[in-house]
Amino acid sequence: MHERAGVSGEGFLARDIAFRNTAGAARGQAVALRVNADMAAAYRCAVDGHQDALYAHSFRQFYRECALSGTVDLAFGNAAAVLQACALVAGAPVPGQSNVLTAQSRSDPNQDTGFAVHNCTVEASPELLASGVRTRTFLGRPWGAYARAVVIESYLGPLVDRDGWTGWPGAEPGRADTVYFGEYGNEGPGAGTDARVGWAGFHEMDYDEAAQFAVDKFIYGDDWLAATSFPYDQGI
Repeated sequence: MHERAGVSGEGFLARDIAFRNTAGAARGQAVALRVNADMAAAYRCAVDGHQDALYAHSFRQFYRECALSGTVDLAFGNAAAVLQACALVAGAPVPGQSNVLTAQSRSDPNQDTGFAVHNCTVEASPELLASGVRTRTFLGRPWGAYARAVVIESYLGPLVDRDGWTGWPGAEPGRADTVYFGEYGNEGPGAGTDARVGWAGFHEMDYDEAAQFAVDKFIYGDDWLAATSFPYDQGI
C-alpha cells in the first residue's frame, strides 16, 4: 500500500487542504489519507487517489463539503464515518475495472461502525466523461462480513449502476445476507431502486431507519462537533 498521509491523533481537524496520492493505476492501492483517530473532522478538503483514496480506518469521523475522487473503493475501512454535503467523484479506472464508492469492513454485528453518505453528490470526473467508456459505478461493496453503508438524501448521477451495490470477490457464501446497505430519499438519474440487488442485506429505508445514521445519533456529533467550528446538520 502506498500511503500519502496518516493521522492517529484524537480530535484531528483539517480545513481547506488537499490530500493527494499520485501513485496512479500502476501502483495499485494509493491511499491519500488514512485516519484512525476518534472525533476527527475535515471541512472543505480534497482527498484524491486512484485506488483506496480515503482510508477511514476506525473511530468516529466526519467529513463536510469535501471532495473525494478516485476509482476502486474510494472510501474504505471500519470507522463510524459521516460524509455530509461532499462530492464523490468517480474517476477512470483501468480497463475492465468498475468504480466502487465505499468498501466498509465491519467484521462483527456488534460493532457500531459504518459509512453514512448524507446530502452528497455522486458524479463522474471529467476524465471518465472524456473517456467515452461505460464504466459500472457502484455505491459500495462489503469488505467485511457485516459491512454497513447507507446513502441518504443525496444526488446520484447517471453513472450509478442500476444494481447499486456489488459483491466482494471471493467472499464467503451468505455475505449478502449479513451486510447492511441502505438508501433513503435520494434523487437523480441513478437513484432509482427498482433494479437494485435483491440481497437480504439491502434496505430501502424509511425515515426512522435512515435517522439512525444521522450525525447526532450515529457519531454522537452533538457532543463534539460544535467545538470544531465546522458546520454540520445534526439530523436528516
